[in-house]
Order: sequence, then structure tokens, then C-alpha cells
Amino acid sequence: MEPKDKKDWRFSLHEIIYESNTRAGKAFDVGLLIAIFTSIIVVMLDSVEHIHRQYGTLFNRIEWVFCALFTIEYILRLVSIRRPVKYVFSLLGIIDLIALLPSYLSIFFIGAQSLLVFRALRLLRVFRIFKLGHFLTEINFLTQALKDSIRKISIFLLTVLTLTIILGSIMYLVEKRENGFSNIPESIYWAIVTITTVGYGDISPVTPMGKFVASIVMLTGYAIIAVPTGIITHDLALAARKKKHKYESCPNCGKEGHDSDALFCKYCGSSLYK
Repeated sequence: MEPKDKKDWRFSLHEIIYESNTRAGKAFDVGLLIAIFTSIIVVMLDSVEHIHRQYGTLFNRIEWVFCALFTIEYILRLVSIRRPVKYVFSLLGIIDLIALLPSYLSIFFIGAQSLLVFRALRLLRVFRIFKLGHFLTEINFLTQALKDSIRKISIFLLTVLTLTIILGSIMYLVEKRENGFSNIPESIYWAIVTITTVGYGDISPVTPMGKFVASIVMLTGYAIIAVPTGIITHDLALAARKKKHKYESCPNCGKEGHDSDALFCKYCGSSLYK
């Protein structure tokens, strides 16, 4: 059993580092976010050549100060909890470790310091600071809708890929090599750029037949854009229909509090879709 003073010390440290419902905890988290923002700005400015020539040494020193602070913070997070392994392998724990590694890797590998922008991921802590945890529920809701639509979207993408291969091959046969369609892969690249309405313009048809085919591809592109949007919207609507059962009462027994993906009432077994 741990001594009382040591237990109190760890408890107080845990309150500051992990909890945001206290004044000290919120101040710690706000200070941490400011430090993260500042370190990211330093990395960005240091990537500008003329600024790096003038302030490169200063930026390097500032970066190592931040690295030391974030390392101490990471160690304190491990010390202040009973099972540090759980934090190490948690989402935020992995992000914190990824944010630290580039600084130390830059000692052995030139250019690794540019990976410090991964610290932006640590700004996810803002959800905890401002008590926006319910947004994570909405993210799960969106993720579930995307998972439900992944098979349909995969089939759709396979169809589009097949279509671009066919259209690219047609353009290779219709257009001349000197117009940029020198081979089938180049022609397929043109078809993808055109059908997605990106239109770089580095390759364009010249012959009348080529322009006719290109017109069909452009019109097809506008029609194609709406398909994945419709698929995801449909699955979002289904997910929302399931989600609302958490707040609706059962049509049979009148009780509430069902799971977001419930199809039947957990109290009486009646269908929630009546």
C-alpha cells in the first residue's frame, strides 16, 4: 500500500493533468494548447528559407525547449496514473509519443524535424478542455454511417475505375500521340482528371471526335459526383433514425433510453420501427 503523502501527491498531479473541471486542470490544458500552437508555428516559420537563414538558430533552441517541456509532461502523465501502460497505448498516448519522436529522431536523421507538425494532432485535447465530448459521439455517428456505406462506395469506385479505363483507351485510339495521348496510362490519367472535374489542362483533345468523347466524359463526371453523396446521405439518414431511439419512447411500453443502434426495445422486446 502506498504512503498517504505519495498517494495524495499523485492524486493532485492527476487532477491537474487529466481533469479539466478544476481551475488548475483547465489552466494546465489551456497552457498546453498554447505551447502546442506555438511550437507548430515555430516549425512552420522555420520551413521558410529566408526566415530560417535569419532565425534558424533561435528556432532550434525554442524547439528543444518545447521538446523538453513536452517530454516532462509525457513522463508526468505516466507517473500520475496507476496503469501507465493503458495511457501509452491509448489514442492520446500514441499521439503524444508521435509528437515527441521527431525531435529526437532529428538527432540521427536529417529532415525528421519537419514531422513535428504531427503535434497538431494533440489539439484533439481541446475536446476535453471545453467539455465538447458529445462531439465525439457525433464523430462515431458519422463513422458508423461511413462504415455502412463503404461496400456501396467500393462498388461505385470500381465501376468508375472501369469506366475511366474504357474512356482512356478510346481517347488513345481517337487522338494522336502528338496531342499528349502517347499511351493508354496517360490517356487513363486524362480520363480520371476530366471525369472528376479537376481539369488540369496538361493534356487536352484536339480532334473533333476527341472533343466529342471529352464532352461525354465531362457530363458523366457531373453525374458521378452526386452518387457517393447520395449513398452517404442515405446511410446518414438510416444512422440518424437508429440514433434517435435513444431519446424516443418505445411504442409498446413507453420506456426510453435505448441504445443508438437498437432495433428492438431492451425492456419489452417490441420493435422500435412501428
